[in-house]
Amino acid sequence: MRARLTCGLVVLLALSCAAVGIAAVVALRSFLGERLDQQLSEAGGAFPASLEHAHGAGEPDADNVHVDTRRQARGTFGARLLKGRVTAAAVVRAGTDTTVRLTPDDRTALAAVPVDGHCHRVDLSSLGDYQVKAVAGDDGDVLITGLPRQGIEDAETRLIAVEAAVFGGALVVAGAAGAFWVRWSLRPLRRVAATAASVTALPLDSGEVALPDRVPDTDPGTEVGQVGAAFNRMLGHVEGALTTRHASEERLRRFAADASHELRTPVAAIRGHAELAQRHPGPVPPGVTRALDRIAAESARMGGMVDDLLLLARLDAGRPLAREPVDLTRLVLDAVDDARAAGPGHRWLLDLPAEPVTVTGDAARLQQITGNLLTNARVHTREGTRVTVRLRHDGAATVLTVADNGGGVPPAIQRTVFERFARADHHRADHHRADHHRADDRRADPAAGHGAGLGLAIVTAVAAAHGGTVTLTSEPGDTSFTVTLPDAPPERPGASAV
Repeated sequence: MRARLTCGLVVLLALSCAAVGIAAVVALRSFLGERLDQQLSEAGGAFPASLEHAHGAGEPDADNVHVDTRRQARGTFGARLLKGRVTAAAVVRAGTDTTVRLTPDDRTALAAVPVDGHCHRVDLSSLGDYQVKAVAGDDGDVLITGLPRQGIEDAETRLIAVEAAVFGGALVVAGAAGAFWVRWSLRPLRRVAATAASVTALPLDSGEVALPDRVPDTDPGTEVGQVGAAFNRMLGHVEGALTTRHASEERLRRFAADASHELRTPVAAIRGHAELAQRHPGPVPPGVTRALDRIAAESARMGGMVDDLLLLARLDAGRPLAREPVDLTRLVLDAVDDARAAGPGHRWLLDLPAEPVTVTGDAARLQQITGNLLTNARVHTREGTRVTVRLRHDGAATVLTVADNGGGVPPAIQRTVFERFARADHHRADHHRADHHRADDRRADPAAGHGAGLGLAIVTAVAAAHGGTVTLTSEPGDTSFTVTLPDAPPERPGASAV
């Protein structure tokens, strides 16, 4: 913007200088032309009149005449025409030589000059550009007097050179001064841009956000000041909205944590009573046995869901994780053994480095990452699917990848697969579909069985708590979940596990 404003000022000044220069040159040319015409009018036909009797009787010689050059300016041209033909011509020089060589074109041009009392411009090949005036002589001849225009052209050239130097210097000085002035005038706007840039660098998606200081010098009397004031008001509204959102998030986290904590006791009581009823020694009707089995299974699932919600609430609250060396290779081996036992119909493959891979973190939570990813692959793919677990140390990070050759994750679901309760809406929509549209083809559920869709959300939260990331790439026949854990996770206060 500064460059455009400065260039605009310089261009406007250049146009103004060009207009002034052209006007000055035109005015000078007109003035000097009028002076030249005035000199021709004052001179009349005195000089060419002396050509009439330069040789006495006989035919005059137009190429060799001796005339009276007294009181005549240097360069004065004179010619005598009789019956449209040049009979004599001369030009005043420094010495006594007045001869001039006229070409046929010159003679034709002189013969064409009208006797109308006005001055006319003629270009003589041997002399240059001349201003001439024709008057009638005493013997029926025409007398032409001319003065050179070289002086006018030299004056114009000098004026143009002076204007170019002066205007060029003025443009340079004005450009530098204009650039400084524009830069100084736009300082408040630069502060607005700097404040906006600092706001864009803030993580506004979640958590408590401290917005930068407001833009100073918001003078309402200037347009830039009005922009700054409006920007400050916008920042105030944004800060208020972020504060309200953060307070709402905190209330929701506390509610989730409190509700999860309070639900653990009744869920445990339901499971206990269901197990106690199942151990009843007397005969129990088959329907009651089935109902007790379902109560025990659903209460176990609800207990797992409550534990997951409590874990997420603690991670959201920034509860510290344990920071200790963890043999991630051993965790992967144990998790694959568990997955192989739970899903014998799948093909479980390992791709591990020769040396054990050790990371710093919370062993229980890292085991939960591996277990959730393998459970996700087992539940949402058909039997016979190949699931490959790879572990690599890449530079300053450890990379864990769980890949399978199943049907892939639909693009519409990939955008929300790591969100909490991501499966709920998809499960309801798919519940009424035909049996051959199985969940292992859709891969819509990021949790196991009839889970609530918290498995991959926990993976994301635990990885983030270790300073890592989780990514998904999927197409039919190749789906990969990749967890990247840095060798030096961020410091967190405390050292106890969540």
